[in-house]
Amino acid sequence: MTPAVVSALVPLMRLLDPETAHHLAVQALRLGLAGCDRSGDDECLKVNAFGRSLRNPIGLAAGFDKNAVAVNALGRLGFGFVEAGTVTPRPQAGNPRPRLFRLKEDRGVINRMGFNNAGLEVFLDNLRRADRALVALGANVGINKEGADPERDYPALVSAVSPYVDYITINISSPNTPNLRDLQSEARLIGILDAIATDKPVFVKIAPDLSEDGLASVVEVCAARKVAGLIISNTTITRPASLRGAHKAETGGLSGKPLFEMSTKMLRQAYKLSAGRLMLIGVGGVTSPEDALAKILAGATLVQVYTAFVYDGPVLVSRLKTGLAALLKARGFATVSDAIGAGV
Repeated sequence: MTPAVVSALVPLMRLLDPETAHHLAVQALRLGLAGCDRSGDDECLKVNAFGRSLRNPIGLAAGFDKNAVAVNALGRLGFGFVEAGTVTPRPQAGNPRPRLFRLKEDRGVINRMGFNNAGLEVFLDNLRRADRALVALGANVGINKEGADPERDYPALVSAVSPYVDYITINISSPNTPNLRDLQSEARLIGILDAIATDKPVFVKIAPDLSEDGLASVVEVCAARKVAGLIISNTTITRPASLRGAHKAETGGLSGKPLFEMSTKMLRQAYKLSAGRLMLIGVGGVTSPEDALAKILAGATLVQVYTAFVYDGPVLVSRLKTGLAALLKARGFATVSDAIGAGV
């Protein structure tokens, strides 16, 4: 199959329960049924990150491939980088089902998955089989719902995954693990970051619901501790008045198109506050080449997608790359790097 053919089948998947459809999609990828992107990447899309040259700035956000079972297949779809996880030290089932809801009218998703994953040992086995020559690889790490010690667990996770990835993301912003977002406070974040030792770039993923003071504090703590950058942002617990989907009142984190303005506003503010001290990865509501460029103009070096990939399928990747290259050239930018922060 080709990515276009697979994407044509995506509407049929929407006839299934969202979590069942997601599981089948990941397994199909793992089996190599999604084909590969043969379109090639325009030279203007090349960008340096994680100590290597990426073919393009479009990445897959954490949450899609929680156990890193389909990294190689995802790389063949044309992503510049793939972030696997979130992984926790011990396996956990997550929250009770149903816990994943489509908001079709809004091009959004609400989830309260709760860091369901197979645990660190399975994750490491899968990372060892990943081909990092094919695609840059990140690992997103989190803590278990019960028995967690963040100052112990995050450093241990970082140490364990470091040999097998190009970067690591500290997830302290999922709304579906009780009290996890409290770790964004200055004192807790300092305790975690000071305990981490790795030669790989470390990113911190933050919530779009942080206050302006909270964002400023996170930026200063991370910049002072040589954190590589921030991922802006995770899902939101707010509910825009514009939502129309039948499941709009479900508890959990909202992702997709309704998150775009909120996450991009925070990205722009973080770019101003960090003043070049941190690399920023923009995620939240990217559905088109115009959205990807908007994130870059707001200060992002790289852009991640998730919900749009679920709705559109593999063809989204080539569409974003081709469109972004055309937009850059139309705006007079020779490279992605030339456009970073140009709209701030």
